[in-house]
Amino acid sequence: MSAVLFVLLLSWLSLTAYALLAGADFGAGTWDLLAGSARGGRARRGLIEHVIGPVWEANHVWLIFVLVLLWTSFPPAFSAIASTLWVPLTLAALGIIGRGSAFAFRKTVTATWQQAAFGATFALSSVATPFFLGTAAGAIGAGRVPPGLAAGDTLRSWTSPVALLTGALAVAACSFLAATYLCGDAERAGSPAEVGWFRLRALASGAVAGALAIAGLFVTHADARALFDGLAGRGLPLIAVSASAGVGALALVALRRYLLARVAAGLAVGAVVWGWGVAQYPHLLPGLDARQAAAVPTTLHAVVITSIIGVAVLVPSLVALLRLFQRPERPTA
Repeated sequence: MSAVLFVLLLSWLSLTAYALLAGADFGAGTWDLLAGSARGGRARRGLIEHVIGPVWEANHVWLIFVLVLLWTSFPPAFSAIASTLWVPLTLAALGIIGRGSAFAFRKTVTATWQQAAFGATFALSSVATPFFLGTAAGAIGAGRVPPGLAAGDTLRSWTSPVALLTGALAVAACSFLAATYLCGDAERAGSPAEVGWFRLRALASGAVAGALAIAGLFVTHADARALFDGLAGRGLPLIAVSASAGVGALALVALRRYLLARVAAGLAVGAVVWGWGVAQYPHLLPGLDARQAAAVPTTLHAVVITSIIGVAVLVPSLVALLRLFQRPERPTA
């Protein structure tokens, strides 16, 4: 395997991990926003805070990994993306900062109005961040980011029909992931009322995500024909896997098989990410393929070596963290 292909695969694996893990955290913020009044939604917000509290910061390591790999290994693509899509990327970064700050401060303040203000900031940022990240991804996939420094339109690039629909789909997919995951967490916590609440919202958000995905095929056909041809060609098997897994996840949620539903929901979202990558490969941007954009071999080899070392440390640490906080609590003596 060449160094270029290795870095591409590692970047896409990291992007998939971010979509599945941070995506679920963003979706949890959406349900925090819609959990109800301060009193009526207290149990649901408490469960959300308990579940995402240990891992919400750690999940952003995957986004950092993607950005560093893109910056060091494919600098022409990085500069074009960052200079053309600086508006949605800046808004997403502000959302991540505002979300994290609000989540931390909400637990330390005591006044009701302060808790409400920080809670609203956390929840609204949790919706805005995946939306703007989705519009950026949609702009890249639709070919609205040409090579060159600030060569693309800084407004129309991420406000095209494909980009906006991708942003909406990102919010819906994150909400579906979170609600599906939280069904199992609520069941493990022995909260049947919260299980039912999240179960209904998993079914509803999954249906919305499916409808947006279907609509996206028509919008992509009209607005980004090259991407549509790739999805209908090499990416079609993965799109079929995503659709089948999505339907299966909804069925499993309806049957209250929440552990299997988690796997199916993750497969549905992950297959979309890989379908996009396969459809666009080997092009990173219009007229710029991965080999043309790649850094010099010395840099690529250094990236490969350091990435292998980093992954060997990072992945076991995150797995241990997730397993530790997924264990049922033991009653104290």
